[in-house]
Amino acid sequence: MIGPSTVAAAATVTATAPLSDIGQWARGSGLEVVMLVSGALLLTRFATWLGDRVTTRIDVQSGVVRSESAKHRHAVAQVITWTSLVIVYCLTAVLVLQRFSVPVTGFVAPATIVGVALGFGAQKIVQDMLAGFFIIAERQYGFGDLVRLMVAGGPAAGSTGTVEEVTLRITRLRTSSGEVVTTSNSQIVQVVNLSRDWARAIIDVPIPAAADLATVSELLTRVGAEAYADDALHDQLLDAPAVMGVESLDLDEYRIRVVARTQPGRQFEVGRALRARIATTLLREGITAPAELDTAAPTAS
Repeated sequence: MIGPSTVAAAATVTATAPLSDIGQWARGSGLEVVMLVSGALLLTRFATWLGDRVTTRIDVQSGVVRSESAKHRHAVAQVITWTSLVIVYCLTAVLVLQRFSVPVTGFVAPATIVGVALGFGAQKIVQDMLAGFFIIAERQYGFGDLVRLMVAGGPAAGSTGTVEEVTLRITRLRTSSGEVVTTSNSQIVQVVNLSRDWARAIIDVPIPAAADLATVSELLTRVGAEAYADDALHDQLLDAPAVMGVESLDLDEYRIRVVARTQPGRQFEVGRALRARIATTLLREGITAPAELDTAAPTAS
């Protein structure tokens, strides 16, 4: 006969076995899981820090006005950082599942079926990533560019702002009013880059019909020369603003167009400074311009 002491001992061994197995797993695979997760967190933080360090260095080296190569390098650095994080997270997930004795190879067949099913729903993501790849590869725009994006199904005027982030999936803009606009890359049907290589500030100056055309043209030419000689504007201008001549005629006024070639993205600042100088000079010479001083849409090339 089996005595009570033998039964109790067997029960104790049976209850202790699972605890021993758990402890052994914790010291082996469990420790590896903790190390994998910790390593992934450290690696992603390092990748993010390194990406920020690289982009900051690019911005510092490019100075006030970013070159096209600097904008492209900044965008590429953002894409590489984003891709690195995705790869690290995916690999960590697979390795952790293996430590839990989950047969990853067993997911191949179901994953194929699920992949086909999700493929129809994930077409948008694939389109976004392909569009983002070509945006970066073709250097359509980069970090810091002032762009106007025409979006399918969006407003006819599009969205205008400064590029703050470019990834393979989205483009993020900051408008002049401080709003953040996030657009899927596949939804972008047209890009107007207002800060590529150089830009133009175009100002149409309304002049009373009684004023002498030659005198006004001479005044505007002098304003352009003084603006180009000014230290505050010289670095933002590529050459002295030019008087293009009469742009339009009305019964009581005519408009003279002044064009200034500027550094990329500086056309708005230069336009405001020139309008103030023109208005002050005309008033000082006794020429009263109408209340409006129109500025044509700034252009870039």
